Amino acid sequence: MDTAINLESTITCPTCGHRKEETMPTDACQFFYQCDNCQTVLKPKPGDCCVYCSYGTVPCPPIQTGEKGDCCAN
Repeated sequence: MDTAINLESTITCPTCGHRKEETMPTDACQFFYQCDNCQTVLKPKPGDCCVYCSYGTVPCPPIQTGEKGDCCAN
């Protein structure tokens, strides 16, 4: 089984459309993210565990591996 995970995800701000590639943490879900362009603070959409699952091009590592941690309990 291939357990390689992609840690790079591009977050797109829903307010201004600014895109930025970020490296996702592997030890925690990221609940808040501030847009570099408009300073809007992003929070996960209902049902998502983190900002990467809501606004990123790649879901967070626990979702990718199917080994949801406490932060992905939604």
